[in-house]
Amino acid sequence: MSRYTAGAESRMKGITFPAWHGKHYVTLAELLVRLGSFGLDLTWRVELDEFVDPRCVEMERRSAESGMDTLTLLSLTTPFLQLIDAEACGFTGDELVVVLTEVDSSVWDVRAVDERVLSELRHHYPEAKDF
Repeated sequence: MSRYTAGAESRMKGITFPAWHGKHYVTLAELLVRLGSFGLDLTWRVELDEFVDPRCVEMERRSAESGMDTLTLLSLTTPFLQLIDAEACGFTGDELVVVLTEVDSSVWDVRAVDERVLSELRHHYPEAKDF
């Protein structure tokens, strides 16, 4: 569990789904876009276990400061960036509202306080299961 998620888990519901759909890898950038207007005004902090690309260093640096807005995070994750064991925490002010966890480049776990976020992702990833 991330240092950002301690205590917030009890208010959140979650889903999990495969990161790979055939030969297509679901990237963090894709998930950010799928959040739609819900994700636009969030401040993001990212924790990475493995630095697979120079952009990972910048994500960690910005996270250690005041975080970054969604468009900045999106710019750091596109084009294609496959993460290994990473967690992106989205905040509204000081309140944690969404957590996107990439597990070993094989599974995405998504937790959110707003069920509409999870419903939207279930629509795009029908193999998603609640946890």
